[in-house]
Amino acid sequence: MLHEFRLPDIGEGLTEAEIVSWFVEEGAAVAVGETVVEVETAKTTVEIPSPFAGVIAQRIGEEGDTIEVGAILFVIDSLDSPQPGVSTQEQGTTAGESRVPMQARAAVATTERSTGVRAVPAVRKLAQDLGVDLTAMTGTGPNGAITRDDIKAAATSEPAETAIPLSRVRRAIAAHMTDSWTTIPHVTVQAEVRAEAMLAALRSGLSIEASVARAVLPLLAEFPAFNSRFEDDVMIHRSSRNLGFAVDTDAGLLVAVVREADQLSHNALAAEIDRVQDAARIGDLTPDEATAQTFTISNIGALGGGHGTPIIPIGTSAIVSIGRGREQPIAEAGKIEVGQLAPLDLSYDHRIIDGGLGQRFLAALVARLEAG
Repeated sequence: MLHEFRLPDIGEGLTEAEIVSWFVEEGAAVAVGETVVEVETAKTTVEIPSPFAGVIAQRIGEEGDTIEVGAILFVIDSLDSPQPGVSTQEQGTTAGESRVPMQARAAVATTERSTGVRAVPAVRKLAQDLGVDLTAMTGTGPNGAITRDDIKAAATSEPAETAIPLSRVRRAIAAHMTDSWTTIPHVTVQAEVRAEAMLAALRSGLSIEASVARAVLPLLAEFPAFNSRFEDDVMIHRSSRNLGFAVDTDAGLLVAVVREADQLSHNALAAEIDRVQDAARIGDLTPDEATAQTFTISNIGALGGGHGTPIIPIGTSAIVSIGRGREQPIAEAGKIEVGQLAPLDLSYDHRIIDGGLGQRFLAALVARLEAG
């Protein structure tokens, strides 16, 4: 005997529902109380069990289709075995709507929880499965309810967060920066330097890093605290002046080192700076070219940077950064002229360098850079 099961009014006064998923294929046997289909309204999700034992003769509609209350949802062939004690009308054969079994009614769930998100349980589960954050969404359903289509659209868009494992180089950088920032009391002082001399040298082929290096090297002899390190309550002066140069690479920020930089001629120093920086960019630095700097120079102006607060490399006491030069009005001797000013920032270890010494070093560096 064929029995038509019609979509019931679940008790919310709704007129339609969406088919979420079928649990039984056409032609498959079904037992009494076995879930046949899950449907979703704007307020609830319900699993509909079979009121008969038999075979699913026909399923009306596909997953995602909308069906009206009272319309046929599926047809069961009870194989001429009417269920004892159940009338034809209760079985849904002729009635305009079918009774909803108690376990189906028990599946009804509230759509709005303490989070304020309006979404039925099936939508919440789909969001969880696809990693979609419901609290960040605005629904397109009735009264702002979030629908399955909303979830699917959000899942196919760019994820809000992506976990990317750190490379070995990036892990080393992270550890070094954390160690420096948490163990060294940083002080950063700032100045602006007339950049005309450096820009003229740049046009003749001398890099900004080389200009800063030339100005720094004599000062490391004059102010030995800036070529030192703090260790076990002792300030250790270094006799070698190994200049480190911060280099932006595909692997991350690296420091390329020119050892015994004060022993090189100006031209040799400039050439060596260019060489080690190129080696850093292509990943070809030797261990000696990547360690043991005693003072570091960072040209953040090459990337368009201005003022900054550079972090002191572990094992040193200071670092200087120079930003991009820009045309600005400059007042001198009662006159205003347009000149090139570049930001200059010096960070130093306050355990061994006080503010007065830091300012004197910075002023001396500005004077040398402006003299060219």
